[in-house]
Amino acid sequence: MSKVFLVIKREYLARVRKKSFLLATLITPLIFPAILGVFLWISLSDEGGDALKIIEVVDESDRFFIESNGEYAFSYSSLPQEEAKQLVQNGDRFGFLYIPKVEVDSPEGIRFYSKKTPSVGLVGDLEERLSNRIGEIRLYELGIDPKVIRNIKTPVSIRSITLEEGGNEKVANAGVNYGLGFFLGILIYTFIFVYGTQIMQGVIEEKSSRIIEILVSSIKPFQLMLGKIIGIGAVGLTQFLIWIVLISTVSAVVMGYFGMQMPQQQALEMANPEAAQTMMQSSEMMQVFQVIQGIDFVELVLTFLFYFLGGYLLYGAFFAAIGAAVDSPGDAQQFMFPVTIPLIASYFGLFIFVLDDPESNVSFWLSVIPFTSPISMVGRASFGIPLFDLAVSMVLLIIGFLFTTWVAAKIYRIGILVHGTKVNYKMLWKWIRQNN
Repeated sequence: MSKVFLVIKREYLARVRKKSFLLATLITPLIFPAILGVFLWISLSDEGGDALKIIEVVDESDRFFIESNGEYAFSYSSLPQEEAKQLVQNGDRFGFLYIPKVEVDSPEGIRFYSKKTPSVGLVGDLEERLSNRIGEIRLYELGIDPKVIRNIKTPVSIRSITLEEGGNEKVANAGVNYGLGFFLGILIYTFIFVYGTQIMQGVIEEKSSRIIEILVSSIKPFQLMLGKIIGIGAVGLTQFLIWIVLISTVSAVVMGYFGMQMPQQQALEMANPEAAQTMMQSSEMMQVFQVIQGIDFVELVLTFLFYFLGGYLLYGAFFAAIGAAVDSPGDAQQFMFPVTIPLIASYFGLFIFVLDDPESNVSFWLSVIPFTSPISMVGRASFGIPLFDLAVSMVLLIIGFLFTTWVAAKIYRIGILVHGTKVNYKMLWKWIRQNN
C-alpha cells in the first residue's frame, strides 16, 4: 500500500502544482458569478429602461381590446395597413397587429408585423388574449354573461404532503426535488467524464514517453493504475470543494451588490419573527422553504459523496484501461463508445424517467444497475430513497467497481507495455482471459 500511496501523492501533487490547475480552479468559479452579474444587470436595466413598446392595433371588427401591461402598450386606430406598417419601419411603433373581420368559429387572417422576429412569449400572449376575447364573444352570442363564468371559477392549490413511517408528515414540492436531483446528477455526469478523460490522457502520455517502463520495474501495474485513479480523483474532489466555496462566496457578493439575497440568507432570516411574517405572505415561497427544511441534507450529502466517488472509481478503471491499450487519443475513440453508452443512457434516463417518477420500475433499475446508478440514484436522493433500494444499489456499485477494476487491471497489465500494435476488441478479450 505504501507504493500505491506514493503514486497517489505523485499524481496529486503533480497536477495541483500546475499553473493550468490553479488557473482553472480560480478562474472557473468567477465565470458563473460573472454571468449571474451580467444577467442581473441586464434585467435591472430593462426594468428601468425607456418607455413602453407601443404596438399599433387595427381591429376592423371593433370587437377586440387588449389591455396594456408593464412592457407593451396597445394603440388602437383605423389606419390603412400600409400606413401602420410604415410606422413600424420608421421605428414609431414596435409592432403592428392587424385583426380583420373574422368568424369566431374559425378566426383566420390575424397578422403581426415587426422589424425584428417577435419573442415566443409576446406571440403566445397575444394569441391567448385574443382567444379569451373570442371565447367571451361566443358566450355573449349564446346568451351567457362571461362574468358569470369568471365568478364561478375558483383557483385551487393542492399542498403535497408525504407520510413517513411513524405517521410523520412532510411538505413536498416536486419542483424543488427536481432541481436538486437535476443539479447533483449532472454534476456526477460531468465529473466522471472530465476526470475519467484525464486518467486516460495521463496514461497515454506516460506510455508514449516510455516512462511507464521504468515505473513498472519497481511497482506492479495494478498498484500503478489504482494510485493514478485515486490520485486524479483526489485532485478533482479538491477542485470541486474549492469551486463550491468560491462560487458561493462570489455569488453572494454579486447578488448583494444588486440588493438581492442568496437562498441561505433568506432561510436564516426566517428565524426572525418579523421576517417570517413577511415571508408568510407568499405561500409558495413558504412551501419551498418548508421543503428545503424537510430535506435530510446529511443523508443527501453522504449519498452524493458515495456515488460521486463510486461512479468515478468504476468508470475511472475503464478509462485507465483504454489509455493503456492505445498509443494515441485518436485510437481511443473506438473503445470510448461502449464505455460512454451507459453514461449517456443514465443521463437521458435522469430526465425522462427518474426525475419525472422516481418510484417507477425504470427508475428503480436505473438506480441499482452499477453502470447507471451513480447518476440515477442521486437524482432520486432528494425525493427520498427507500432503504432497501439504497442498500441494494450500494452493494451492487461496490461489486461493479471491483469487477471493472479486475477487468481493467488485466488489460492495463499487458497493454501498458505494448507499443505499435493495433489493438482491437478481440485482442482485449484475449488479454482479459489470459492468466496472470
